[in-house]
Parts: sequence; C-alpha cells; structure tokens
Amino acid sequence: MTRLFGTDGIRGVANQEPLTPEMTYRLGRSIVTTLLDHQGVSRPRLVIGRDTRLSGPMLEAALVAGALSAGAESYRVGVLPTPAVAFLTRHLEAHGGVVLSASHNPYEDNGIKLFSPDGTKFPDAWEDEIEERLEAPDVGPRPTGAQLGRLVEYDRAEADYLAFCRRGADIRLDGIPVALDCAHGATHRLAPRLFRSLGARVLALGVRPDGTNINRRSGALYPQALQKKVRAAGAQIGLAFDGDGDRLISVDEAGEIRDGDYILAICARHLAARGQLKRGLVVTTVMANLGLDRSLAEAGIRTVKTQVGDRYVLEEMRKVGANVGGEQSGHMIFLDRSPTGDGLISALQLLMVARETGQSLAQLSRCLTKVPQLLVNVAVQEKPSLEAIPALVDRIKEMEAAMDGRGRILVRYSGTEPLARVMIEGEDRGQIETLARELVGIIEREIGRGKGR
Repeated sequence: MTRLFGTDGIRGVANQEPLTPEMTYRLGRSIVTTLLDHQGVSRPRLVIGRDTRLSGPMLEAALVAGALSAGAESYRVGVLPTPAVAFLTRHLEAHGGVVLSASHNPYEDNGIKLFSPDGTKFPDAWEDEIEERLEAPDVGPRPTGAQLGRLVEYDRAEADYLAFCRRGADIRLDGIPVALDCAHGATHRLAPRLFRSLGARVLALGVRPDGTNINRRSGALYPQALQKKVRAAGAQIGLAFDGDGDRLISVDEAGEIRDGDYILAICARHLAARGQLKRGLVVTTVMANLGLDRSLAEAGIRTVKTQVGDRYVLEEMRKVGANVGGEQSGHMIFLDRSPTGDGLISALQLLMVARETGQSLAQLSRCLTKVPQLLVNVAVQEKPSLEAIPALVDRIKEMEAAMDGRGRILVRYSGTEPLARVMIEGEDRGQIETLARELVGIIEREIGRGKGR
C-alpha cells in the first residue's frame, strides 16, 4: 500500500481505493486502536463530522461502524466546518476528532482529516501506526455486550461552536450589509446564523447544497460571484468560505478581491500597533506575495516562511512563538483564538479591525501593494522529483538569472491533487505571463496528463 496520509489527511475519489466503505470501516477501527494505545483510556471518545458531499453519509456510516466495533464512544455532529470539529474535540474533551471532507476539491472527491485531543492535526507518528495496522491483519479490539461502542447524536454542536465564535467577537454589525458565499459547503447554515446574530443584514450565496455543488463556481476558490453580489447589492464587505470552512477570501466594498495576504497584512499590522503581535513576526508560506513582506517590514514586522500547507504554518508558529500566521489561499491562524485555521474566526478578526479603526476594507487594504503574481495549475499524470526534470530545472535557472533579483519563480506539486503549480512574480506582468506559458509547456511535455496520448 502506498502512503495514505498526505499533507492534509487522506484524500481521493470517493468509493474508490482508498476511500471505499470497506477501507473506511477498517480505518475507524485503526483510529480507535491507536487512541487506545496512546490515550490510556478504556473507551476513547471520538468526534465525527463531515461536509456536504454526496459521499459523506456513506463514508460516515462506515467510519462510525468501525469506531463502534472497536468500542469507541462516537459523537456524531453532522455537517460542520472542519474548525468546528477541531473545537468540539477540545470542548468535549474527546480523545480524537475526524472530519470527512476534501476541502476545496470537487464533490467527487472526499477526504479524512484526523485531530488530536488539543484540536490540532494528528501526529505523523500516529498516522504511521494507523497505516501499519491497515496493512496487517486486523487484531484490534472486538468488544461485545455492554462494552460495544456507543453512538451519541450530539445536537448541541452548532450552538456550542457559534457561542465559541462569538466569545471572541466584541462587535455589532447592526444593519450593515454583509455578503456571504458559503460554497454550498459546511458553513451554509452557520455563517448566515453567526452574522445575523451580530446584527448584520446578510446577503447569502452558496447556501443550497445538493451533494454535488460544493465549491462549484463559488466560495473562496471562485469569489467572482461574490464580487458581483457585493457590487450589485452595495454590501460593505463580502466573505467567501471554502467547502469545509477553514479558508476565507474577502471582497471589499468596491468589489475588489482581498486574499489571505491582505488579511494577514491588515490584522498583523493592527495587532502590532497595539502591542499584541507576539514576537513581532508573522508566519506565512513561500507562496506569499513579495508585497506582503514589504508591507509587514514597513510596520517593523518580521516574516518567517514555510512550505505550503497550514499544518507547516502552525508547526512553525509554535516553534517560534508567533500568534498570527496564514496562507495567501485564505488559511488564517490566530492562535490566541483557535489552534487551527478557521474561516469564521478569520472573518470576525478582519471585521473587528474595521470596526476598531473605523475604516472600510478597501481603506485598510491600502497597506499592501502587491507585486504582479501569476499562478497556473498544470494537470500531471505523475509526480517525479522536479529536480529530475532537467529541461525544467535548467530553464528556471536561466529565467531567474535574467530576472536578476527582481522577481521569483516557484514550481511545486499540490499536496492534495494531481497538479503542478507554477508561480511567478515580477514587476512586468507581460514578462511573467510569457515565462509562465513556457514553463507550463515544459511540464505538459514532460509529465502532463496528456503525455503519450
């Protein structure tokens, strides 16, 4: 068996290996067995949630059955954002949490994310143990009678999570028009409820999930529909979430998209001015725009870069003692509020800055001037080491030499999809578009999806 766990749990096409009901049942048993080994309890407590994908109930049923067969007390919380399950894992003092979601992927895919008792990602060593158990004969516990696992339908999950979100948001939005795009995903009920409870006049998109429309031309990945809504309705701000609710992309009152780089710059500078930015630094990734570095530096804030992935941002934040970090894609981590990326928490943090300063999002965004940046995804049929593609490596070196420090090139694989991502920054947009087309052509020729057809 190839390694199941990637940078963000297990992910693939639902009802095909490894995300079949049979494998998911065994995974439920293996998770419980691993928790028994590490938590020192006789009956582990497990929180299980999912997003709105058609395959969610099928995989949830299999996972719950496996966990119950191994003796776990399983709290089923239904459709909830990923960060809500992380919160409930802590809130209910559970020994682990599971989310069935493929985040921003299309509906045919699904995934399984695991949380440790503190609401952070499962340790790599625990994931390795689970994989070893799945490769070996199943020798996990098989209790009978009263020792069988118990299923708890936890109907307070939404209320508990919304109360947690509101506790850190000392703001009122009475009468303010706020446009939301929930991507037909896990925030489709919660986000409108939250902002209405704060007094906002909510204009909602992406709140009619049918199992197949999650992320489809909506939400954080496709904020263009939200742009149109903000402009047409005269909303003061637009907030777009992805399918599992851990990302936020904002739209200002003029209809301009403000991604994670803007949110980081605005919130970090605000906290720094109030002496609340720990260590005077922000953790972000290699995908962050050069303009973010400049904006933060102007405010005396240092940046620390990691590879792409919110788990790496969180690891570095804890290592260096930072309380703010995130990604251009919209994963924001405010450690003083939550140990995981949370789209609703990020939205509230952004709105609090606007209310405290009396400035609109467009005005706040003036603190950041982006360097032209282009990101292109290329479908690939395999993922060899990029260093093993001489034509690509050599051409990138030539391009970087020609840019002479006035731009940068980053090529990497997606951790969750069969894609190569080409990112180029430079002062001349025409130049970076030309360079990107050339690199895309090399990748398609060497390892592209259509190679050899």
